[in-house]
Amino acid sequence: MANLNKVLLIGNVGNDPEVRYLESQNPGSNAKVASFRLATTERYRDRGGELRENTEWHNVVVWRGNADVVEKFVHKGSQLYIEGKLRTRQWTDQTGAKRYTTEIVADTLQLLGRKGDSDALVSQPSAPQASTYQGPGYQAPQAPAPQPAPVAPPPAAEADSSDDLPF
Repeated sequence: MANLNKVLLIGNVGNDPEVRYLESQNPGSNAKVASFRLATTERYRDRGGELRENTEWHNVVVWRGNADVVEKFVHKGSQLYIEGKLRTRQWTDQTGAKRYTTEIVADTLQLLGRKGDSDALVSQPSAPQASTYQGPGYQAPQAPAPQPAPVAPPPAAEADSSDDLPF
């Protein structure tokens, strides 16, 4: 049986991303990493009929080319679609205590817009997302060809009464 570690999120960035460069043994090949928090909010009605909200905060990490995109285009309030995997890191803090954090390492990142950018959406309601980035070598999918309207099936002949299939 195969294993799967995949996370899909759509949410709003809670803080301006922090971008760092990790030193490498090879001069000029320092890896760029960006991290930020992403909020996802679930809205539901409780048993009493009152509207409730539950917001989850996710730590997101992006590397290299995706970190470039985050550095240039992502800010507090940006709405993003993220695909990635869960990773848990462990370290020892200054007091000697072991600490853990779980974060999403994003492989795919799509910029959907920003919270409150309703003016842009109102002026072009059928426009695609403002910007999309899917990593190196990604080619945007082509728009599907228009399909003809479905044709109604001809009226059914009287069903055979001996055919009692439930489907």
